[in-house]
Amino acid sequence: MFIEDEELRNLYQTASEEHLQKLEAGLLQLEKSPDDLSPLEELLREAHSLKGDSRMLGVNTVEKLIHQIEHLLGGLQRQEVTLTPELSDRFYQGLDAVRKLVNEAVTGNPSGVDSFHTPAPLMGAAPPPAPPTHPNPAATEADHEVAPLPEPEPVAIQTPEIPSTPEPLLPLTPQPSPPTPPTTTTTVIPTATNGKTGTEPYRIETIRVATRHLDDLITQTGELTVTKIRIAHVASELESVLNTWGEWKTRHTGQNQSEQEQTLIERLDTLLQQLKLSSQENSTRLEMIAGNLEDRIRTLRLLPLSNIFSLFPRMVRDLAKQQGKDIELILEGSETTADKRILEEMKDPLMHIIRNAIDHGIESPSDRLAAGKPPTATIRLKGHQTTSNVIIEVSDDGRGLDLEKIKRKAIERGLHSANELAAMTPAQIYNLIFTPGFSTQTLITEVSGRGVGLDVVQTNVEHLKGSIQVQSTPGQGTTFRIQLGTTLATANVLLVDVGGLTQAIPVEYVETSLLIDPNDVFTVEGRETIAIQGQAISVAHLAQLLDIETLSAEANGNRSLPCILLRMGDERFGLFVDQVIDTQDVVLKPQSKLLKRVRNIAGATILGTGEVCMILNPMDLLKSIQRGRTAFVPRPDLTANDRKTTTKRATVLLAEDSITIRTQEKRILEGAGYTVITAVDGLDGFNKLKAGQFDAVISDVQMPNLDGLAMTRRIREYPEYNELPIILVTSLSSEDDRRRGAEAGANAYITKGTFDQSVLLETLERLV
Repeated sequence: MFIEDEELRNLYQTASEEHLQKLEAGLLQLEKSPDDLSPLEELLREAHSLKGDSRMLGVNTVEKLIHQIEHLLGGLQRQEVTLTPELSDRFYQGLDAVRKLVNEAVTGNPSGVDSFHTPAPLMGAAPPPAPPTHPNPAATEADHEVAPLPEPEPVAIQTPEIPSTPEPLLPLTPQPSPPTPPTTTTTVIPTATNGKTGTEPYRIETIRVATRHLDDLITQTGELTVTKIRIAHVASELESVLNTWGEWKTRHTGQNQSEQEQTLIERLDTLLQQLKLSSQENSTRLEMIAGNLEDRIRTLRLLPLSNIFSLFPRMVRDLAKQQGKDIELILEGSETTADKRILEEMKDPLMHIIRNAIDHGIESPSDRLAAGKPPTATIRLKGHQTTSNVIIEVSDDGRGLDLEKIKRKAIERGLHSANELAAMTPAQIYNLIFTPGFSTQTLITEVSGRGVGLDVVQTNVEHLKGSIQVQSTPGQGTTFRIQLGTTLATANVLLVDVGGLTQAIPVEYVETSLLIDPNDVFTVEGRETIAIQGQAISVAHLAQLLDIETLSAEANGNRSLPCILLRMGDERFGLFVDQVIDTQDVVLKPQSKLLKRVRNIAGATILGTGEVCMILNPMDLLKSIQRGRTAFVPRPDLTANDRKTTTKRATVLLAEDSITIRTQEKRILEGAGYTVITAVDGLDGFNKLKAGQFDAVISDVQMPNLDGLAMTRRIREYPEYNELPIILVTSLSSEDDRRRGAEAGANAYITKGTFDQSVLLETLERLV
């Protein structure tokens, strides 16, 4: 097996050597401390990663051999196998064989490893006898061979006595590791002492740098950008000082000033002018250096999209064959470069989209012929770059999305009512497929699962501060369009003032800014709307979406309001603000891990003035407007304290036997403003429910004493609890489990496998 693609070949060579080195180091640690099994988890991870890489590239020999090593490591972890010196030798022999097979895959040179017989001694089976290499029987007796182990069973395996017949492929006698060719990341030119290259000096042309160091450099260049902005701000303030100084000189020149005073004024004037010029020069030079440095460092992290695009042709071929479909995958724009992190985090989303397209989107050849289509379907994976964004599109010419099925499923799950769906645009309805667990399919398949995957797509895209839109035409196909920023460390934003606070909106989503007369705002289906070029566009006050107190509409009078018009794909919406300030490059500060997801907020930054500024999430803002959320409507007749006293906090009963999950969910609910009473199981929960007043119940299903389903059925036996919302949060995710939950009387069913705190809070908010 030889890997044809040069780039994949080099990547595989480097990654494989890393995995093998870590496996050897972990085994050495296990030998030193056989009672400490903690390294086994990392060893299994490394073996699994190498197996997955080999499977992806079709290196079946490595995949099979490393699978046997992984199996033995699993036996050690489960304590079904005892680590002995003989077993350690088998591991090392196996790793040596893997190294030879990897070398064969990346160089094409025969490894001399029999991939059929090599796993036999590794697993303890008797190997075939080797032909004698010399007639000296003493030499044969000096070598060693590992005796066979019994078939793996869930009991401790003892290593029998070692026989004397050697195995030619995996000699047990300690031998040095076979030489491997230099990796693509480190080039070594030997010195004259090795007798190969004469007098050439020893040089290392390239070095490998941990990506975290590049991440730190990117962050520091971002901080340098902030410093540049601050110095520019100081230069601007110095300009104001000079203007003030000029006005003072104009007013006081010639007013009985002594010669000494005039000399002092002239010196001060000269110093201020020099300071102004120096500040401007330093600011300009720093801007140039910061820009060049940022570009150079960002270039170090750029990789072509071919790194992930090349992973999919084999996958499409195999899945199409498995499904009995003819599919051609067309790759376009593979040479487009993007940040390394984008490639890492977009691999799984693209895989989910393509697998769903193959399983659900593409028809069978007979169905395509009946519909007047060619029997061979086409999936197109395209990448291209704009000034500030990387665009990745996945399109197919399949059956398209069924709008009516999506609507019916949304009503069944209680996401929207029929009236709400009727008011939505097709694009808004298509976006419902990103809801966790959402699926219009009635059959669970191994290829695309059941509603698992597309929510991962949106989550990963949001982590990258990007957006995703869906376009579909029934009978003609579907297109997913993912838009991502070219840089993940800095962003160009539009600064606006809302209620005295500065907020930042990413510029790539801003279409234009307008001044809107309040009389031009009208209401359509309960939403504030304006008309631009004959198109009705929903608008909202940004202060209300962000829960910021600002002047009431009456206080603003009839003056025109600044409105920022944003576009996301085919969706356009407007945000009323108090003032448009300026555009500026800022450093993206990620949210704290304690605040994993905050609605409408993508992150924060520090402005040149030292002010902390929130960077808004346009996708969330669009969703808030579409849901008709006006989170805060100020009432001039109430003070802030009055509002606090008039707001009643809902009380939730939380039944969960796992203390870890119970604590996590309690924090989430309390952080959202709910009062939470916890119970350790279903029986405890039911008793506490009878003793108190609750607005909702959240429960696990699998609990001791009384499980969640039994508790739900018992609650529904009492008429006073007929309207009490009950939400089941569990790891049981099959359709039968969901059906049993609904039959027991639960209002909602959330699976922990796709658990997202926003789903829990939105569900609770909808029901309470």
